[in-house]
Amino acid sequence: MTYIFINDEFVDESEGKINYSDRGYNFGDGIYEYIRIYDGKVFTSKEHYERLFRSAKEIGLNLEGYSVEGLTEVTKTLAAKNNVVNGGVYIQVTRGVAPRNHPFPDASTKSVFSAFSKSYDRPYEELKNGVKAITVDDIRWLRCDIKSLNLLGNVLAKEKAAQNGASEAIMHRDQTVTEGSSSNVYAVKDGKIYTHPANNLILNGITRRIIKKSAEALNIPFIEEAFTLDFLNDADEVIISSTSIEVMPVIQVNDNKIGDGKVGQITKQLQKSFDNYIESEA
Repeated sequence: MTYIFINDEFVDESEGKINYSDRGYNFGDGIYEYIRIYDGKVFTSKEHYERLFRSAKEIGLNLEGYSVEGLTEVTKTLAAKNNVVNGGVYIQVTRGVAPRNHPFPDASTKSVFSAFSKSYDRPYEELKNGVKAITVDDIRWLRCDIKSLNLLGNVLAKEKAAQNGASEAIMHRDQTVTEGSSSNVYAVKDGKIYTHPANNLILNGITRRIIKKSAEALNIPFIEEAFTLDFLNDADEVIISSTSIEVMPVIQVNDNKIGDGKVGQITKQLQKSFDNYIESEA
């Protein structure tokens, strides 16, 4: 039996029904988070759920009745019920079920909260050897700081990467690198880490925040400053990060080898620091 959480209940996944008039289905009118499970323990759930509440506030979605602490307990319980030792829990909230009409429904419409879990191991081989990425135009909307369900631009970018044998698509607006289709992006040059500022054009990733703290602890300059595709291609090291892929080295962008085509020293330092963070926090 595999459990999911829907409408405030843990039920068998076969009983998990979503109404066809749900605004998440019709409009992508909702938000989500994804939380990792390491050795049976939730990782950085407080930060993820604080971001969920921020996203909800930004789109005027009512999360009354929910709390960071309560949702953390839901995550723990769901992972335990499904015997997820290493893996993750996906959480989604929509504006609820209402007749299809663009304006918000009546304030009494209850949001629909759902969650499911899955088991998988850490991407050890990729973390050790690095991955390939391509670059694509960033065609998304201008509120990428909201972790919304509107992911078609991300999906198209990731599919293009897959078609080209790459793990990620690094996006850019008029040659300025923003982020990956499902990750934050960093360029390492002359011992300094560069990454796009956490404004409306990118999601301020939880792993990004850990990397920033790690860099500060390691006395590695962490510069939140936009950079170009040319700068990316000339970087000594390139890193992408997310909850799923952690601190992932990129050794090739399009046909361009990054540095010597091997995982760089600063990347390795950040990976070690991230491992230590997992041990201390999970």
